[in-house]
Amino acid sequence: MAPSNPETFQFLIIDDDPAITRFLVTYLRQKGHSCQALTDGFQTASWLAHNDCKVVIVDLRMPKVDGISLISFIREINPTIPIVVFTGVGYDEEKMHAALRAGANGYVSKNLPIEQLYSVLSRVLATCQQGSRRETPDRPQQPFLALPESLTA
Repeated sequence: MAPSNPETFQFLIIDDDPAITRFLVTYLRQKGHSCQALTDGFQTASWLAHNDCKVVIVDLRMPKVDGISLISFIREINPTIPIVVFTGVGYDEEKMHAALRAGANGYVSKNLPIEQLYSVLSRVLATCQQGSRRETPDRPQQPFLALPESLTA
């Protein structure tokens, strides 16, 4: 299938659910991007040491490693890589704020259509590309959140 977008990006998905990672890899590849998945957060350092990616997608609740700790760890390795949380936790304000404090750039509920995740990924990429073109940063970037309408009303 031909890419639907002239620029292709490498994504890294870290989620302990193989069905979710297969689905996201397939979806992002259909959109014309490269994508790799890890089902164990402990593989992250090794993967990032040997590969480049434009965005990391992280689940918050995994059995071996806490997603928020993983976000902090990724930030230590690479302070500028965009990180988007894609979680089944739903709208847990405390977890969401903890993820954003740890360094996440966006937060998307797995209960939403996959297009919402792609929309957040696109906005995060665009914002990060604009930021990297600037000599001096303006103000801190606002995180991108995609939550079910019933939770934002």
